[in-house]
Amino acid sequence: MFAALGRLASRRPWYVIAAWVVFAGLVIALAPKLEATTDQSEFLPRHYESIKAAELQAEAFPDTNSSVGGIIVFDREDGESLTPEDVAAANAAMTEVQGELGATFDGVQALDPKQPEALVAPSEDGKIAFSIVALADDVTGYEPSAFDDVVDLRDDLEKATDGTDLRYGVTGPVAQGYDSQEASGDALAIVGAATILLIVVLLALIFRSVIITLMPIVIVGLVSSVANGLIAWANDVFDLKASSDVEVILLVVLYGIGTDYILFFLFRYRERLRDGEATRDAVAHALARAGEAIASAGGAVIVSFMALVLSSLGIFKSIGPALAIAVAVTLLASLTLVPAVVTLLGKALFWPSKKYLVEPSSARFTALGRALGRRPAAFAIGSGGVLAALAVMAFTFTPTFDLGDSGVPADAESTVATDKFTESVSAGASDPGYIMLTSRDGEEISQSDATAFAETIGATDGVSSAQLGASSEDGSTWAVTVLLDENPASDAAIADVRGPVRDAAHDAAPDGTQALVGGTTSIFVDFQAAMNRDYKVVFPVAAIVIMLILALLLRSLVAPLYLMASVGLGFGATLGATALVFQHLKGDEGLIFLLPIYIYLFVVALGTDYNILMIARLREEAREGKSSREAASQALRHAGPTIAAAGVILAGTFASLMLGGNSLLVSMGFAISFGIFVAAFVMAMFFTPAITALMGRAAWWPGHGDETAAEREERVGPA
Repeated sequence: MFAALGRLASRRPWYVIAAWVVFAGLVIALAPKLEATTDQSEFLPRHYESIKAAELQAEAFPDTNSSVGGIIVFDREDGESLTPEDVAAANAAMTEVQGELGATFDGVQALDPKQPEALVAPSEDGKIAFSIVALADDVTGYEPSAFDDVVDLRDDLEKATDGTDLRYGVTGPVAQGYDSQEASGDALAIVGAATILLIVVLLALIFRSVIITLMPIVIVGLVSSVANGLIAWANDVFDLKASSDVEVILLVVLYGIGTDYILFFLFRYRERLRDGEATRDAVAHALARAGEAIASAGGAVIVSFMALVLSSLGIFKSIGPALAIAVAVTLLASLTLVPAVVTLLGKALFWPSKKYLVEPSSARFTALGRALGRRPAAFAIGSGGVLAALAVMAFTFTPTFDLGDSGVPADAESTVATDKFTESVSAGASDPGYIMLTSRDGEEISQSDATAFAETIGATDGVSSAQLGASSEDGSTWAVTVLLDENPASDAAIADVRGPVRDAAHDAAPDGTQALVGGTTSIFVDFQAAMNRDYKVVFPVAAIVIMLILALLLRSLVAPLYLMASVGLGFGATLGATALVFQHLKGDEGLIFLLPIYIYLFVVALGTDYNILMIARLREEAREGKSSREAASQALRHAGPTIAAAGVILAGTFASLMLGGNSLLVSMGFAISFGIFVAAFVMAMFFTPAITALMGRAAWWPGHGDETAAEREERVGPA
């Protein structure tokens, strides 16, 4: 198959390129725009309690939206306590902007029933004054128009406070969503520039070629446009929800993996040229040799990402197919478009370098290969020991479930305003929760029963206050507004809602009724439950499918076992190193709960890429009649430079995520780049060849992957 692809690309390059141009043009012209959402409730299935509560609220109170849309915080520019004149100026500013709130907001809520004309309320410590604005009916707060209203509100406040000693800050769900979107856009630009610069510099150092330096940028840029269009189509057809960080992750994955696969091919192509072959023959032979490893590596990545469709969280159900589509398009381009372009360019590909035909001594890899061949046990114990030591730290990983704060930089306006509000007023007041008390049979619930229920909730551990709201028109449902003691996005608040709050609500519900706890904190509780379920389903499925791919590639049942064991060690070491750096050294209370599954998928899938490249080369050396130790030595000598170059580029591209500015991208960038580095420079380069050398021919059981042509002829007869 790969030999046929090589002949097609090398003999009909113009046809291949034209087909790609037409295909890309159609996708770019016809595909819808890829849209993302920051609404975290959209990522949970409907059977979770927080979603049931939200649906019941919308059904029972269709004309009322009691959700907080925005919180405006005023304080003095000099940081001193507010004077009565400052509070009056803040009230005047809110009076001025109230008529310009836009369709998203439903006016300023009265904070003091005795003074309805007061649009702001001072905090008890006198440091700030604040206003709370409700969301309008039939508005989620995540529409583009809502974000436009946030911009307008901030502009109006800027004008209204001009000439005073006040400074303002707009926070709340809508403002946080807007700041998260802006941060993602900034991150996309920063990460994109850093990724491209890194690839250009590293390829220039490796090949000394202008064209090779630019080729991945151009080809992956084309692939990226095609992939985004196909992903947008898939999202529309299957009603998937794309998180706000998906474009940044896609950019890094496409450029990182795309450059890696191009390197896999180019190193083999240059090797064939050095053996004296002509351009077309070198392209065909390089693809015939490298194509199987590239396709197997890409297949492992694709099935790992597709395993995410088994997740109960929409955030993974959407990003899994998105990444799988992106890698599939990249893989197809690597096996067709890249060889065709290389064929057309011929010797000009390496311009202005004149030494591309001179094989470097690769003294370091040669020396490492010889040392590994002589002492494979020492290399296996040393590399495995390092991974195991770091993996122990994985047990100290502490998850945090605050997606909102992790997606917004610490210096964003909404973050700064939230910190001031929670410090001076109340942690729970920044995002009130609610409980829906509803009749099971549609009968009316008496006000006395509802009042008693609210009083019980108010006395529950973790609850600051609980206020009975309105009832539905038929009296079968009551709403109770709940303020928590802790920041609604904090781990402490999540623990309170998961335990005492939900327990008290369920136990205190009168006979014939049920209580459903809703709000952001309740959503986080359900996120945790969904993730625990996903860990038990997605991880094993991805591992089993990757093992099947390895078994088919290697025709062996033994090698896939220790290859996956090495990747598992790599996962543990990566999670442990991340916990060590961020929790124990940096002092963070926890890491975003999404991190382990991202590490698992990227490190397992991409780490398997390098293992496949190394084991395929090792098998090739063994087929030439070398002993297991000599084959391991030569495989490290020949495949080591390719893995090192690809590992540095891919680790570097993921490290660029750390420039994204929010804690999710920073921790993810460190973790995945570290995991890729470990996969390339510890697992694939030392652990895998060392174990294979120790296993000998048993590594290929029950197949005969390492037998020479003469041995095969002796076993099965002449071809």
